[in-house]
Amino acid sequence: MFTGIITGIGRITAIEPLGQTATHGKRLTIACPPDYLNDAGLGDSIALNGACMTVTTLDVARHQFTVDISAESLSKTAGLAAIGPINLEKALRAHDRLGGHIVSGHVDGVGTVTHFAQISESWELRVQAPKELAKYLAFKGSITINGVSLTVNQVTDLPDGCEVSINLIPHTVQNTALGSLAAGSQVNLEIDLIARYVERMLNPAARVETA
Repeated sequence: MFTGIITGIGRITAIEPLGQTATHGKRLTIACPPDYLNDAGLGDSIALNGACMTVTTLDVARHQFTVDISAESLSKTAGLAAIGPINLEKALRAHDRLGGHIVSGHVDGVGTVTHFAQISESWELRVQAPKELAKYLAFKGSITINGVSLTVNQVTDLPDGCEVSINLIPHTVQNTALGSLAAGSQVNLEIDLIARYVERMLNPAARVETA
């Protein structure tokens, strides 16, 4: 379980295939800020751009760890198959503050950035969400984008989904990897957990595919 409050910006530094075919996954090496892994252990859960992964090797002295990600998870997420910056969040502990909202670390779909620009001291981020997630997104509701807990300021329905508009304060841009986004970037989306349960209760046949 996570909160959507990013605790560090890491970087994917190496990607190693786990096999010779497209059905095989990848091993990712993640470089972290100094001391980030001091309280981490093998088997711990760390969210990478909002996707919960398991630490498979740990090198505290070199500030890095590895995760193995399946081909299935790679096909349902964005930003986990290329070298570059990545948002990190360690799993929530029982005594931690819930500063964002309840986040499971399961990616519900991939969205596309349609607009990202500075407005006064803040930034406006607009993301088009796929049609199957549109009904879960609401004005002033919560959404997780690349692992960051954010509040929806506006929802515009479209024939093939919806576009959500979000205000990012300078602190968020400076302390997450969201600042590297641009129009056309793909991002991981997780809908609010409560909305998922409400949908299940009202429509038992409905199901959201997650990674």
